[in-house]
Amino acid sequence: MLNQILNSRTILVFIIPFFLGLLSVLSFQPFNITLINFLIIPIFFLILSNINKRSKNKYRKKPYLKNLFFAGYFFGIGFFLSGTYWISYSLTFDENLKILIPFSIILIPLSLGLFFGFASLFSGPFIKNNYSSFFLFCLIFSFIDYLRGNILSGFPWNLWSYSWSWLVEIIQVLNPIGLYAFNSISIAFFCSPVILFFNNKYKYFIFSIFLLIFFSFYIFGSYKINYDQEMARGIKKTVYVKIISPNFDMRYIHSDKEVKETIKKIVRYSDPNPNKETIFIWPEGIFAGIYFEDLKKFSNIFNKSFSKKHLLIFGINTQNNSSNEFYNSLIASNNNLEVLYKYDKKKLVPFGEFIPFNDLSEKFGLKKITQGYGSFSKGKKQKNFILNDLNILPLICYEIIFPKLTQFSDKKTNMIVNISEDAWFGNSIGPHQHFTKAIFRSIENNTYLARSANKGISAFINNNGKTIKRLEPNETGNIELDVPLINNNFKNKNDLIFFVLLFTYLSIFLIFKNKN
Repeated sequence: MLNQILNSRTILVFIIPFFLGLLSVLSFQPFNITLINFLIIPIFFLILSNINKRSKNKYRKKPYLKNLFFAGYFFGIGFFLSGTYWISYSLTFDENLKILIPFSIILIPLSLGLFFGFASLFSGPFIKNNYSSFFLFCLIFSFIDYLRGNILSGFPWNLWSYSWSWLVEIIQVLNPIGLYAFNSISIAFFCSPVILFFNNKYKYFIFSIFLLIFFSFYIFGSYKINYDQEMARGIKKTVYVKIISPNFDMRYIHSDKEVKETIKKIVRYSDPNPNKETIFIWPEGIFAGIYFEDLKKFSNIFNKSFSKKHLLIFGINTQNNSSNEFYNSLIASNNNLEVLYKYDKKKLVPFGEFIPFNDLSEKFGLKKITQGYGSFSKGKKQKNFILNDLNILPLICYEIIFPKLTQFSDKKTNMIVNISEDAWFGNSIGPHQHFTKAIFRSIENNTYLARSANKGISAFINNNGKTIKRLEPNETGNIELDVPLINNNFKNKNDLIFFVLLFTYLSIFLIFKNKN
């Protein structure tokens, strides 16, 4: 049976890699079957090794490199098909866009799968069952994930490291080493069982070293969590924060009556106490279809419902009248709707908030998924929102997936606020995967994170990535917490360790290759 599989080019190059990629989604939220990666990645490595070996005899009449590319490409197609299919759900809210659903489900995996295809193409010719191949594999696939997260607009979604999101002890190393370094180490961890197939007398010793490193990460994480919790008890500066999840259906507001109804519901869910200093955080999208200038017409309702002791943070579209540019913005205001701070989203969703080559696209009648034909403008570099002892880093929806936005933030950041509209993705796995990214950003920045998501997971996450309180998708209400304002310098600021790791992998590859 095994020989039949190994002798079938169709099965070995196309079918098995595709199904391995499909199964990888089980390692991420909400499934969290991380152990499956210890099978998927070693099997994929052995497939590349076998293709490399057989392409020189069995497949010698076939284009040699094409076999390696297609193995990686079909693995990538499966990986992104199961991991990002939920994106197509956002096309169901506009009748004119429903026709694009099949193209969305197919084209996204076909495009993103190229990353894995090229990774296999570059590493495959050197892959054998030996240590030099192991480190080259980890090097190439780590670097290709880094490229995926940074080139063009970047899409660092479902990096292998995110499959550890449920085990907060392990992911504490994010703070000193960063996301991409940890992702590289995760690839090495997951691939390590392949060492047991090497024809080498030291293989059990080398494999045990990986187990020891993994165990040391757990010990470090446990110590850091206990230490940080002890330090947090001594912090006297706190702010009282309420996160509201209104659980609105996906809709656009078209009349003043709908605006009033929306405000009344938000007020009711917020349940404000006029005598208590409170920061209210409402999600992105609750005022979809109107602009801030439209909302200001109802400032009297806000004035009556909230007091001078209240700070309101929410998402809404804004317009620059002088340049006629439109923004997806986060506003911080007082109870009179006087703007204390405005942040314009910098990382826009391709086709969701802007259309590439917008002028040409409009000629063909193409439009972004959100309301209207015109694209949002990209926000300029902006500072944190600073108010007394509060220093907030704002992140709108999709921006939470980019570690560079936290790396480049003010070093005195003591709270991250993430507002999101997850109703776009329905009852799919999308909101759960989206929430995972917030866990990682809180650890990297060693900062409490408050997340308000409509029809997503709203939560308070502490600086160790532990969820203190949360509201589930489709749950209506509010959660509250006295958030400690942690001022520290223990924030990940660059990807230097990642590149040191790549250099280390390359050095080990060359050393073992020369010995072989």
